[in-house]
Amino acid sequence: MKVDLDVMKNLLSKRGDEIEKSVAGTGYLVKTVMGVGTFLLDNEGDIDLLTAKQKATFERFLLPLLEEPPR
Repeated sequence: MKVDLDVMKNLLSKRGDEIEKSVAGTGYLVKTVMGVGTFLLDNEGDIDLLTAKQKATFERFLLPLLEEPPR
């Protein structure tokens, strides 16, 4: 599975507030979630390169935001 890099770039650069809202109260850090997104951008969106923890972070926070249209 590959991530749409344009959508990921937009999410990280223009929709950071949505990431903050999704992370709020979970014990995760926004910079951790952003780091996973940046890692994917740096590696052409290849999810197979993520560790188990990174993949769980991606699936919990980033994937739902990538699948919904920007607000």
